[in-house]
Amino acid sequence: MILAKVTGTVVSSHKSSRMEGLKLLLLEKIDPVSMKGKGDFVVAIDAVGAGVGEIVFFAAGSSARCTDETEGKPTDSTIVAIVDHIEKDGTFTYQK
Repeated sequence: MILAKVTGTVVSSHKSSRMEGLKLLLLEKIDPVSMKGKGDFVVAIDAVGAGVGEIVFFAAGSSARCTDETEGKPTDSTIVAIVDHIEKDGTFTYQK
């Protein structure tokens, strides 16, 4: 899983019929200590109801197709969890 921040939404009116009804979000990978963006973006299917500004984990590759929402779908990035907090060496670097 990869840590990222939801920075926006992506709308596509013309897509594969197997993608109909799936919410697409724009993610920026982040550093878990500084919580700063790495300038590395990806579009992911939202399988957990995430929103803009939230910190999430996303699965990439074939693992992205292992949720109920994405099984058999043409994706290689799926949001699989919304992060509540991040703790490193006894210090919280993020709390929702």
